[in-house]
Amino acid sequence: MKLIETLKQLHDTFFATLNRLTSGWLTGLLARLTFLAVLFFYYVNSVTTKLGAGFAGIFQIQDSAYFQILGEEGMLAYEFDTANIPWYVDLVVALGTYMEFLLPVAIVLGLFTRIAAIGMIIFIFVQSYVDIAVHKVDAGTVGALFDRHSDSLIMDQRALWVFLLAVLVLKGAGSLSVDRLLGRWWENRTS
Repeated sequence: MKLIETLKQLHDTFFATLNRLTSGWLTGLLARLTFLAVLFFYYVNSVTTKLGAGFAGIFQIQDSAYFQILGEEGMLAYEFDTANIPWYVDLVVALGTYMEFLLPVAIVLGLFTRIAAIGMIIFIFVQSYVDIAVHKVDAGTVGALFDRHSDSLIMDQRALWVFLLAVLVLKGAGSLSVDRLLGRWWENRTS
């Protein structure tokens, strides 16, 4: 019994110390670095396919953005001409395109991280809906949760993406972030 009590005490001491040393900074930082390594360039690359070339290109949403969001059937309804698209669809495409870039940048910087992570979770759900309903991806791409396969693009991978972002929603960016700098500035300003 003495050995078990000693092992339990070593366990408790080790993990209490680890928790104390990493509390408030490591979880948010690791989540943001993982987002940077796994998802940031995926989304930035996607945005580059929707905007024009050069610096001025950020103000020129290309036809490819409409095809990616509306799909071929959606574009057929407008005779494959973006000039026929109503303003509210233009607004959805523009917001989707710019948020696909701005939200990941905010997450990596740790700027309004919790709000940006919520925005990305919503973005992932919309993205998944578009893939399923508009682009009509096959059942293997959609996959299923709680099955023996862990490689489906939508249900499996995006569940992990959402979990990663949920960590940021719940824990925040941590002390190594722009959020922390803004928080300190706000405290100094109001005191």
